[in-house]
This record gives sequence, structure tokens and C-alpha cells, in this order.
Amino acid sequence: MTETTVETGGATGSRVLVVGGHGAVGSAVVAALDGWLPGRVLAGGRGRGVRVDVTDPEAFGRTLGELGEGPAPLGAVVMCVEPPDSGAARACLERGVGVVDVGATPALLDGVAGLDGVARRAGATAVLSVGVAPGLTNLLARRAHEAVGGAERIDLTVLLGAGERHGADAVRWTVEGLAEPVTAAPGRYALPGYGRRAAHPFPFADQYVLRRTLGVPEVTTRLALDSRALTAALFTLRRTGAARPPAVRRLLTALFRRVHTGGDGFALRAEAVRGEQRVALALAGRVQSRVTGLVAAHAARALLDGALPSGVHHLEGLPALADLPERLGLTVVREARGPEVREVR
Repeated sequence: MTETTVETGGATGSRVLVVGGHGAVGSAVVAALDGWLPGRVLAGGRGRGVRVDVTDPEAFGRTLGELGEGPAPLGAVVMCVEPPDSGAARACLERGVGVVDVGATPALLDGVAGLDGVARRAGATAVLSVGVAPGLTNLLARRAHEAVGGAERIDLTVLLGAGERHGADAVRWTVEGLAEPVTAAPGRYALPGYGRRAAHPFPFADQYVLRRTLGVPEVTTRLALDSRALTAALFTLRRTGAARPPAVRRLLTALFRRVHTGGDGFALRAEAVRGEQRVALALAGRVQSRVTGLVAAHAARALLDGALPSGVHHLEGLPALADLPERLGLTVVREARGPEVREVR
């Protein structure tokens, strides 16, 4: 994967705080932003850098106030950790500070989306569904949706590399998903670089978001790992109910933090269906956590440049960020079947 050069002209003099800036995703955000905005990027967390605690909105608000009194105004906060609720985002937006959130929990995304009025009154912007899934999957889904003239159904497929060292929140979220009820049937899908793979329904937030933002009645996201054996084992645990006991999930979380079997690649596919028309768009890349960080960095850059409207927006609702796959050097490949399928840009 190659990255597109980004010009540094046009950005405001504001600073940006990256919460969780020393983690797998946050460090990628900090590195990218520091290259574009040297001296204006602050890495924060509970242990290192700027001390911040997003579990305490009042204390977090005081930190924002202190940072706002520094040598340059605080223009944006990139959330690379999962807060328990929307309190930290509210603290930012009420002060006119923009938010870029890589959170992947539907309840959290809904909570922040409910702050749209707060953001607009303060002239602030929040960007949600920022990352790979949700994120790039949302963008592929929108393109496929538009290509068929309005989808009746969208099927999303996410393949992740089991060998990548994911952050603690990502591992915990994935394991917790094994205890969620099954809502659809598994399927087999062609993914660039991996052939046809079995993928299983999984509670990624993109499927819930896209039903509202695109108005598509049926959206399902399915997950596979690059290891066929590990995919089969995990979803056998879910199917049999063996992953439901909390003790089992704690064991699995500890295991995945220590054992890495597979590669660091990922692949995404979005198929839109309308009657007999079908369009599928797919892409593949490497190091999902790093790409998530780069997507967040581009969103923060656009926010600081004033390229995004005020209010709370999911990634697929922002035309200024529609070409993110190409900016990141990712090739979107297309498969089309059925009559009179429109071209997608």
C-alpha cells in the first residue's frame, strides 16, 4: 500500500489531541498528523503524554479548558479509545472542539449522533464511523448503493489478519461479539487476494448505521479471518454457545493478546442488490490498525482545514472524504452482474 502525499498548506493554527495516542491506532494517527501539522499534535492517555480520562467527562472537560489556554487553540480531539458513553464527545462539542471518533460500538455511535444539535449550535463537527469497519466499509457501501440506483440489500464482508497485533479494545470487542445472537446466515464471498471465503454475521456498527444513513432496509456485515481454521473454530464456539460464559471470553481475550497466527492483511467487500442488479466493490490492504489511524488522521485534517460542515456526520455522509481509499493508495475493484448497472466513479 502506498500513501498519497498531502499538502500542508491551508490548515489552521489549531492543535489536535489524540486520546489513546500511544496505542496501535493512536500512534498511527499521531505519526500522520505530526507530519502534516508539526508541533501541533498532542498524544494523550491515562499513563503517558497529556493525562486524560474519557471515563470522567467533568475532568476531561477541565483538561480541554487547560489545553485551550495553551499557545494555540485546541481545534479537534481524535478518540482512539472507547469511552463508556458520549460524555467526552459532549465536553468537546460544547466547547466548539471537533471530534473524530474511531469507536465501533453502535450504542456509543448513537449517543454521539444524538449530539448533532449541540455540535451545530457550537459550530463544531464530529466525524463517526472512522476506520476500516466501520469506515472504509461505509464508503464502499455508499458507492455500491449509488451504482445500482438505490440498494434494497447490502452485504458487507470483512476479512481481518489474525497475525496482526490489535489493540486491547479491538480484541475485547471482537471476542464480546462472539456472544451476540446470530441474526443472519453465513455466506461465501470472493475477496481480493484471498479467493472465496466463508464469512459469518458479526455485530459491526456499519450495518446498523447504513440502514439509517443510506435508507437501505437490509444490511448485514460478515466476518472472516485470514486463517480458515481459526475462523471455523471461533464460529463453532459461537454456534454452540461455548463463547457465552464471561470466563470463556476472558480466556479468549487473553489468548488473542498473546498468540498471533496468520498475516496482517485485510480485505473488504460491499455488495449492493436491487432486483436483479448487483454491484460488488472490494479492496485489500495491510495492517488494519494502521489504516484505521490513517483514515482518522485524514478526517482530523479535513476538520481542522474547515472542509467539513458542522454537526455530527458518519464518514459516508461527507463528500470531502469520499475518495479516502484512493488517497490511501488502496485499489477498489468492481464486480458487476445484472442488467443496466450504472457505473460507479
